[in-house]
Amino acid sequence: MLKKILKFLIGSIIAFFLLTIGIVVLYKYVPVPYTPLMAIRSHQAKQEGKTLQTQKKWVPIENIHSSMIVAVIASEDNLFPTHNGFDWKEINNAIEESKSGKRQRGASTISQQTAKNVFLTPNRSFIRKGFEVYFTILIEKIWGKKRIMEVYLNVIEMGPGIYGIEAASQKYFHCSSNKLTKQQSALIAA
Repeated sequence: MLKKILKFLIGSIIAFFLLTIGIVVLYKYVPVPYTPLMAIRSHQAKQEGKTLQTQKKWVPIENIHSSMIVAVIASEDNLFPTHNGFDWKEINNAIEESKSGKRQRGASTISQQTAKNVFLTPNRSFIRKGFEVYFTILIEKIWGKKRIMEVYLNVIEMGPGIYGIEAASQKYFHCSSNKLTKQQSALIAA
């Protein structure tokens, strides 16, 4: 009986690693079609008796104005080009502020936010945070910075039912993401 349980656990762990690594490798080359957050938001709207139409259009990073990339790095994670997926100084600051009873704040990098948005739900728990660390390490190693930024800019929630920079550009400025000005990019990033 114990052998069967042990065999099942080992098999489950191996299957988990194979499945998650496989999905990360797949998403290195294929646009992310749908995220857990999109499903949650759609379900929440239905529960409230509302219809939430998901607006999302994938664009390659080459078709996103460079000012948008600069604006996102400046507003969200200025160490993005150089860190390994984690900003340890900000993480330590957030931990210290939490210990002192101050309002909790996030210390997530663009890499961590991308891992959460693509693979996980937005709930707050140590277990979810552990999975976020795991997926952040995977995407940093397998995707690299350019792909992480491309995925981030294509899946980030930018308003009710609006996901990604192209949908946000169309909705708020009636133009394609490669036509955004510096000011428009800064407004979207903020």
